Amino acid sequence: MTQPTFRPKYVSFDCYGTLISWPMTPITKELVGDQIPAEQWDQFVKEFRGYRYDQVCGEYYPYEQVLQDSFDRICRKWGIESDPAAGKRFAEGVRSWGPHPDVVAPLKKMGEHYKLVILSNADDSFLAESVPRLEADFHAVYTAEQAGYYKPRYGAFEYMLEQLDAKPEDFVHVSSHTRYDPLPMHDMGFRNLVLLDRGYDPVPPGYDLTVVKSLDELNTLLGI
Repeated sequence: MTQPTFRPKYVSFDCYGTLISWPMTPITKELVGDQIPAEQWDQFVKEFRGYRYDQVCGEYYPYEQVLQDSFDRICRKWGIESDPAAGKRFAEGVRSWGPHPDVVAPLKKMGEHYKLVILSNADDSFLAESVPRLEADFHAVYTAEQAGYYKPRYGAFEYMLEQLDAKPEDFVHVSSHTRYDPLPMHDMGFRNLVLLDRGYDPVPPGYDLTVVKSLDELNTLLGI
């Protein structure tokens, strides 16, 4: 089987976890302390991730509060104490993180050949701090705050299409999170979907995802 070769109008990206590192677990550990037994820690982290996903499936509201509410819910489920300043602490973390070490050089190279777009599940203030650290030329940066919807809500992707006056076939979209991006996008008619595999999710069958291990590998598929 030959590898796909893409020639899109836009290469769009999820931001946090995909381009910007996502060390959420150390902050979670700091907030939880010794309330969770070591042998149950991995399960707690997994369930907290699920609660963050569930929290963005409704109406849009500020991301810091999303983080607080999802943390409150998982703590309540586990019968432990939640820190009322958790959302602020998580938000400070997100704003402080930089790119994965394998991102900046290949992303710059990609931006010399294609129009790059970000569609992020965060507010404008987060992206204002994070995007300059990527050191690439972005054609557009869209946020949940602008769209009024978080991914996986279709409204987030519809907003990107409307702003660019584009169609699903105009994109290659890259994400490291399957449930937030490629699964709903596939259902909306996007087909050039790339999973940058950072080990967050298993690769789901039936969605025709192109799996890459690095942006260098994606650049090869983009003919760069």
